[in-house]
Amino acid sequence: MVTGVVLLVTIGVRNPGAPTASPAVQPALAIPEQRPQPGAEAPRAGLAAPVDRPQVSDRAELDAWAARVADKTHLPVRVLSAYGRAEMWMQRQKPTCHLSWATLAGIGRVETGRGEFDLAAIGADGRVAKPVVGPPLDGSPGVPAVHDSDGGKLDGDKSWDHAIGPMQFLPSTWKKYQERANGDGGTPDPQNIDDSAFTAARYLCSGGDDLGTPAGWWRAILFYNQAVAYGQDVFSAADAYAEASVAP
Repeated sequence: MVTGVVLLVTIGVRNPGAPTASPAVQPALAIPEQRPQPGAEAPRAGLAAPVDRPQVSDRAELDAWAARVADKTHLPVRVLSAYGRAEMWMQRQKPTCHLSWATLAGIGRVETGRGEFDLAAIGADGRVAKPVVGPPLDGSPGVPAVHDSDGGKLDGDKSWDHAIGPMQFLPSTWKKYQERANGDGGTPDPQNIDDSAFTAARYLCSGGDDLGTPAGWWRAILFYNQAVAYGQDVFSAADAYAEASVAP
């Protein structure tokens, strides 16, 4: 979760409803647990999305790439397309960042696991079947106190902030880094996987780090969430997805 503080509680919403995407969901990929120390190593990058594509064919090329990777990683095609798009745009906007789709997939896995919502419940339009809104960050035991920053506009609470969307942003962080992924000029939506993944990419690359290096990757991840255990969980998932994507 994008917090700027250490948070080790479950974030998300239960029972998001039936998936709107039709394909059957494969069993989740087995993720071997790794516990590297911050700065010691970076996860592998895996299969890259094409970068020099005309915008008019963007969706078709991303879908074809995502279908290939989905078969290996057991992630939903629609979600992988969003991660691939975010990587592609960041390669254009900040080519020195070297953010991989696999890191976004690692974050997505950790957030869905903590929040108990289902990436397979994301529809063809990129929106979650039911808005993902975490519990109030009201200072209760094990939870930081984060007072409302958006007048309840995004999370429905005018007293306390909640983490929102599939990549679990605080409203204040979302407001600062949000951007529409498809470039249509519309309002960015934290409940849309394309916008949420692209905003996460912008946030991770905002510090000027090279995420292709161990030091840069860890600085960016600990900026996203300061808990080392969180970074290790993301590392484990990102590395496993990258390895699976290049498997025969």
